[in-house]
Amino acid sequence: RMINTWFTVKVKYTKQFQNGTLKRVSEPYLLGANSFTDAEARIYEELGTRIRGEFHILGISRTEIQDIFAYDDSGIWYKCKISYLVENDENEKQKKISQQFLVEANSIKEAFDRLKESLASMGVDFEVPSILQSPIIDIFPDDETKSVIIENEANQIEHE
Repeated sequence: RMINTWFTVKVKYTKQFQNGTLKRVSEPYLLGANSFTDAEARIYEELGTRIRGEFHILGISRTEIQDIFAYDDSGIWYKCKISYLVENDENEKQKKISQQFLVEANSIKEAFDRLKESLASMGVDFEVPSILQSPIIDIFPDDETKSVIIENEANQIEHE
């Protein structure tokens, strides 16, 4: 299975707000793609139906995300950084590993709790040095990842 690469695509367009006012906005979206070209094609595909009028891509950047924990209840994403130590067999020194996760939650505390719960099976002691609210508006996984996220959601529902 191809490891999914995440890209942040920043898009500028004229948004119509609920009160009818129009405003130029630039919004970041996260999507799973195989390349920059693929990311560009996919953002047109995903946003073409959502955004009325034209939009411009301001930038595409590769984004290091280990995993995404979606709960479909807030639409607010938190970028959580974890770090843990692993044994290095060669020189018996411990090596610090850092990873980023995106967790959907209603607050920093809930993001922390959901991160701990989602990573409970990792079997390693980890620290959470930072949790920041992410500006990401929406996430478009590639088709393979989408099925994994849906599976995770189904498992969460069963546990509740």
